[in-house]
Amino acid sequence: MHSTHEVTNQPQPLVDYNLFDSNQALRDALKFNAPSLDTAELSALGRKLGSADMQAHARLANVNPPQLQSHDRFGRRVDRVEFHPSYHALMEAAVGAGLHAGTHGHTLRAAGFMLFTELEPSILCPISMTYAVMPALRGNAAIFKDLAPRLTSRAYDPSLRLWSNKSGLTMGMGMTEKQGGSDVRANTTLAVAEGQDDWGQRFRITGHKWFFSAPMCDAFLVLAQAPTGLSCFFLPRVLPDGSLNAIQIQRLKDKLGNKANASSEVEFHSATAWLVGDEGRGVPQILEMGTMTRLDCALGTSGLMRQALSIALDHCSQREAFGKRLIDQPLMRNVLADLALESEAATALAIRLARAFDGAGDEHERVMARVLTPIAKFWICKRGSHFAQEAMECLGGNGYVEEGGEGIMARIYREMPLNSIWEGAGNIMALDLMRALRKADVAAALAHELAPARGAHPAFDRMLAALPVRIEQLSGEIEARRLAQDVALAVQAALLHQGAPASVFNAFCDSRLAGNWGHAFGTLAAATDFDAIIARAMPR
Repeated sequence: MHSTHEVTNQPQPLVDYNLFDSNQALRDALKFNAPSLDTAELSALGRKLGSADMQAHARLANVNPPQLQSHDRFGRRVDRVEFHPSYHALMEAAVGAGLHAGTHGHTLRAAGFMLFTELEPSILCPISMTYAVMPALRGNAAIFKDLAPRLTSRAYDPSLRLWSNKSGLTMGMGMTEKQGGSDVRANTTLAVAEGQDDWGQRFRITGHKWFFSAPMCDAFLVLAQAPTGLSCFFLPRVLPDGSLNAIQIQRLKDKLGNKANASSEVEFHSATAWLVGDEGRGVPQILEMGTMTRLDCALGTSGLMRQALSIALDHCSQREAFGKRLIDQPLMRNVLADLALESEAATALAIRLARAFDGAGDEHERVMARVLTPIAKFWICKRGSHFAQEAMECLGGNGYVEEGGEGIMARIYREMPLNSIWEGAGNIMALDLMRALRKADVAAALAHELAPARGAHPAFDRMLAALPVRIEQLSGEIEARRLAQDVALAVQAALLHQGAPASVFNAFCDSRLAGNWGHAFGTLAAATDFDAIIARAMPR
């Protein structure tokens, strides 16, 4: 009897492959930005993250989301979040790779962060915040001295204990409130001075946070109104005497994606906290943290793009329709090549931004970090959702299904909007770029950054000539998004000219800068070198 369930013409899942070794765009971006970087650790990490075991942990952590335990069975408040064991396995891997610390350089850490995002992005929220907290935490030298060794330790310790009894720590943050959102100066949470101790000025905090990221972390940086204005505070979960601080978790957010991560709403009932930095200077203090998490937003979306592209390419290289493989169909080749261009451009810009963080002692790099942070956060993250939808469409109905290995694509699609919204949405980034470009040294540094590609493509030269006039004549906010887009495209083109083959650079300029492109992916010109672009992007 003929079987009705013989499976044919279905691809094998993309599993047990090396995420780093197969990512030529990332490897070339590292070669350009950090030519002496030893990538052996990245190759080992890429092999681990591409394994079937780690992919299973990523799936389980998402289908078994965190659960809030506000009280124990006797009615006592415990305010704990319970996670599936796979969540802890992923956290252990991320901390073990040093992605929470960046102690071996921002560029190396950025590449690892991108690779991990391909596997599972949502657990990286506490990883990112722990990494980003270090500059801001220096505003309280005593706390920094005590906690820094454990915040950079590669030991993952999820237990709820006093910091001094733990091998490793993680940190989160609480900035926004119901009535203000991004406008944190509208915060109403109050801080009342209580006295001095070994950690400096101690306060009692009363109020709420509408988004309190990763409530299971060991401590948080929060904003509250002190007598002289909005200030930054260090608020631990466990106090020096071993008792729990007065942080009450009201509920966990039910988010579109980001399911393995716990985001919460909390109230502070005279919680104990210590001042970080100068009183009344809370926004500048905590924005040091925000700058680094914005880097991670750009890195995260770039990693998600790469994973979506890899799945689409792998699927299309195996699936047949109308007599030949999907990857050999002309229209599909156009779509895949277009996605590959977008992914490589995002990777190039994100890694360039990480390099600027490594060059903090160099004036040009300092200025480029200031201007590249908002444009990378704005443009890369803004492109993510459209990218994921098109990559999903390459798989047809299989891409829309949640279960099994192919369900990774649906998880990517639900995750994509987050990085665009978190840590300053599009308008905030465009306005931040405007503020940066009003300084003469920023415009000059940008011109220097773009100069190596001068003369390489007519469309690039036209944009290069027009940008200084547009920057000089920018008088209001209404065109700030358009300028952020065009600056991002110009920088991406200049980077691709220096770090990618001519086939990639020319196709990028023809489409993104010269306008030989439509309003959807898959509208590249017929003269595009599709073969070279697709071959370069293949995951295996």
